[in-house]
Amino acid sequence: MRSTGARYEDIALAHAERNGLRLVARNFNCRYGELDLVMCDGDVLAFIEVRYRRGHGFGGAVASVGASKRARLVAAARMFLQMHPQWVHHACRFDVVAIGGVAGHPTIEWLRDAFRTD
Repeated sequence: MRSTGARYEDIALAHAERNGLRLVARNFNCRYGELDLVMCDGDVLAFIEVRYRRGHGFGGAVASVGASKRARLVAAARMFLQMHPQWVHHACRFDVVAIGGVAGHPTIEWLRDAFRTD
């Protein structure tokens, strides 16, 4: 459900902003998929995938970002950079913010530089 996803993206966004990141784009869509959050962390552009899982079955939220999802995120990030050339010369990274529990008392696990493109 989109409203549930948006609620957890709001939680991830607020957490990242409290940690000094600045929002560049939210829910960037292209033919390769969606980038939940694109944020600036100093001179680094962070593409942040937000994952929510109530429990830890099947490895939890972090494990749900498999190889095919990572490939779609990389392709979407490349499209973002093509459409926003002012960011091309910035270092980039891919983060995963895994949220568990319930909205009123979420647990947040932020994996900076969660995977590489190579």
